Amino acid sequence: MTDNNDAPRKRTRPTITDQEALTFHSRGRPGKLEVVATKPMTTQRDLSLAYSPGVAIPVLAIAEDPSKAYDLTVKGNLVGVISNGTAILGLGNRGALASKPVMEGKAVLFKRFADVDAFDLEIGTEDPDEFIAAVRYLGPTFGGINLEDIKAPECFIIEEKLRELMEIPVFHDDQHGTAIIAAAGIMNALQLTGRDITTARLVCNGAGAAGIASLEILKALGFRDENVILCDTKGVVYKGRAEGMNQWKSAHAVETKLRTLEEAIAGADVFFGLSVKGAVSPEMVRSMAANPIIFAMANPDPEITPEDAYAVRDDVIMATGRSDYPNQINNVLGFPYIFRGALDVRARTINMEMKMAAAKALASLAQEDVPDEVASAYQGARPRFGRDYIIPVPFDPRLISTVPLAVAQAAMDSGVAQRPIVDMDAYKAQLSARRDPVAGALQRTVERVRRYPKRVVFAEGEEEQVIRAAVSFVSQGFGTAILVGRDDRVKATAQQVGIEIDGRSGIEIHNARLSHRNTAYAQYLYDRLQRKGYLFRDCQRMINQDRNHFAAAMVALGDADAMVTGVTRNFSVALDDVRHVIDPKPGHRVIGVSLVLARGRTVLVADTAITELPSAKDLADIAVEAAGVARRLGYEPRVALLAFSSFGHPPGERTAHVQEAVRLLDQRRVDFEYDGEMAADVALDKELMAQYPFCRLSDAANVLVMPAFHSASISTKMMQSLGGSTVIGPLLVGMDRAVQIVPLGAKDSDIVNMAALAAFNVGG
Repeated sequence: MTDNNDAPRKRTRPTITDQEALTFHSRGRPGKLEVVATKPMTTQRDLSLAYSPGVAIPVLAIAEDPSKAYDLTVKGNLVGVISNGTAILGLGNRGALASKPVMEGKAVLFKRFADVDAFDLEIGTEDPDEFIAAVRYLGPTFGGINLEDIKAPECFIIEEKLRELMEIPVFHDDQHGTAIIAAAGIMNALQLTGRDITTARLVCNGAGAAGIASLEILKALGFRDENVILCDTKGVVYKGRAEGMNQWKSAHAVETKLRTLEEAIAGADVFFGLSVKGAVSPEMVRSMAANPIIFAMANPDPEITPEDAYAVRDDVIMATGRSDYPNQINNVLGFPYIFRGALDVRARTINMEMKMAAAKALASLAQEDVPDEVASAYQGARPRFGRDYIIPVPFDPRLISTVPLAVAQAAMDSGVAQRPIVDMDAYKAQLSARRDPVAGALQRTVERVRRYPKRVVFAEGEEEQVIRAAVSFVSQGFGTAILVGRDDRVKATAQQVGIEIDGRSGIEIHNARLSHRNTAYAQYLYDRLQRKGYLFRDCQRMINQDRNHFAAAMVALGDADAMVTGVTRNFSVALDDVRHVIDPKPGHRVIGVSLVLARGRTVLVADTAITELPSAKDLADIAVEAAGVARRLGYEPRVALLAFSSFGHPPGERTAHVQEAVRLLDQRRVDFEYDGEMAADVALDKELMAQYPFCRLSDAANVLVMPAFHSASISTKMMQSLGGSTVIGPLLVGMDRAVQIVPLGAKDSDIVNMAALAAFNVGG
């Protein structure tokens, strides 16, 4: 990874008006939360199971074994977000009721980023003992407690006592969340400036909840007591000071003759600000050591703005609490994922080992190449590890599979986990699936490819997202990635975006024109096309100049196992290129199958790419191919042949084709469930299907055979665009070699998924 000194120092700040904020919270259903049932509530039987008399069974089970509450209720995935509103994010003491919008927002973030359910509770007292008394008995309800917006020093008293009284994790995010995220940034800033944590000098201005917690974790990570100075509104916290002291400040007092922030910051390597706007002057910045690290985290305005700091020093590494500058110290990078890991191992507490593990995981993630999802979330600006990117950004999809994993492992290693995780690889896959349904659907595919790695050709090897996909393919252990392109162009593009591929194990670059297999590929293509109007020189030119032909020839002649293409060409154009080189598998039909992931279900839809108006025989062939795909992906196929009618009503010309296809399948005696013709709602809804007791399907269909290409393509694209569904594909099925074609302009993650599917289908 390389430093990125040329990155823009400031992002465009999103602007909102007061009225927009009020409208956002009031429109439709007021607030930001609702309760959604996770079990069906449509029949009398459902009600009997959910409440009386069925609910008595789990009640008795939990009474006998309290740990079963985690298996039979929401407790194991439920966090209480609790405040008294005495320190509302930069707004001060506005009371418990006024804190409710913030607590609702916190609950939304828990769900959005880590799939943790959360319920907000606002406690109407400022007395610590009363607050503790109100919360201490909530252990049976929640799996964890997130304290929020409680002023210091009461927050220290409340958290410490509740941690002592409760058997579940209690975490004050204003203290520890900020500390963990900032610590991750500090570790990377020290690395970039070549500093040793054991000798670096740090000044912290702000002795409140976040300041004290930050010093604790920074010292646990390696900062030495004598190199850390804490300041508050009275100046330096030194040994022997009496004014404005308490036990938490005293723990960080040092022997020093320095008395003011201005004196303390002179020559310091790091400034850690958790105080007020304007606390640091340009002159103070000028007095710091070379390559100073300044974390000005006061909200909403920092101790010194990046503009003012850069005006006097061009060697500064800056971080703030604001989203309109690089390196935002954003607590959403921490608390959802820390609780996710803690809940998943049923941790009794969140200890220092778990906090340090979270910080180290965040620091490590920032050093990795970021995926397309991150760039798209930030208007195309792709951050790279360097002075302006020392902490991951909130929309990085890898956070969910990185931070909870580290936290859970630390909980197990430190002995606070009550349900250790045995298979951490499987746990990582489960975490990914919480945010990304594709990860869950492809888990079996990924596991098999890792066991049997393949050589996969990435035909458009000079494209940035293809290079990223190739690097990800290799780093995930899927096999060798072969980039087709000119060496200098591929390496230049990689270097431009901060990816090191020169000499990297597992990545090869093949220049079609210079390949020692060039003549063999051209001859192979000529043997196939000479009676179709092509001269040898035409075939030579196609191999030399068209990467799809070259890549397909590599696969056809066994120099690679599979290929992926499509980023720069339409599906049909790319398929025509490939079919010049590779034939359909004998006895099979080439079709496109799309995987639709919606509401926890996976449904295969065919044919979404090849046959425009299939005949009855075509539909039967498509059903057989699609059922085979379902089986290879681990599903037992239940195939519904769709039409606008169900079992003859209303009649129509196209339904006759579908009915005939069912008769043809009857004659073939296929080994999977199928039936038709039927409407889509009947196929997908078991209760509607029950109106047709003669239907052969044992449950709702998981493979849908569409009556025509246009209906298949339109329906899948509508579902994807309207939201609520994820569509993978179309997957190319029925070729004699493993080939996949991604959508035009696909993101790197999509390319990796299709490359993995291509590798999975080698020999299939």
